[in-house]
Amino acid sequence: MVLSLAVIGALVGAIYIFIPHDDSADAEKSAVKTVDYRVEVITARRAAPYAVAAPEGLPKTWRATSVSYKASDDGKGGAWHLGMLDPEQEYASVEQSDAPARKFIREVTLGATKVEGKQAVGSKKWDRYKGDRYRALVREESGVTTVVTGTAPYGRLADLAAALVAKKG
Repeated sequence: MVLSLAVIGALVGAIYIFIPHDDSADAEKSAVKTVDYRVEVITARRAAPYAVAAPEGLPKTWRATSVSYKASDDGKGGAWHLGMLDPEQEYASVEQSDAPARKFIREVTLGATKVEGKQAVGSKKWDRYKGDRYRALVREESGVTTVVTGTAPYGRLADLAAALVAKKG
């Protein structure tokens, strides 16, 4: 029995040594699939009743990981989503909707609440929100609420917000 255990142990050791495995940061980066959102943003800009915001000019170290636009049946409450990983592999997303702002903000920020202070993004001021899991920058404009949210720090959320260009298709 001891001899059988020794043989099995040697076999497991050989498998571990000779089978490639990568625990590096590059392996973590490649574990999340990157998506191309160009077609989806064009489609959303045609379908949405508001100007859809998408980043332009972000460094290639920002990677899009999810994208969607869900129209509502009544023409109100359509939602745009673009999820990304920032250069430090923290999550950040752009969320937009013409649905009632309070409910929409609560949903996309996972219950974050407004905190004191504003975040300067270019010439505009965005409200800051903080929750147990997500931070967020929120801008309410006529007919649309834009939320930049995620686990990334406020500075990188502001970088993403600064790169947003809103267009109607």
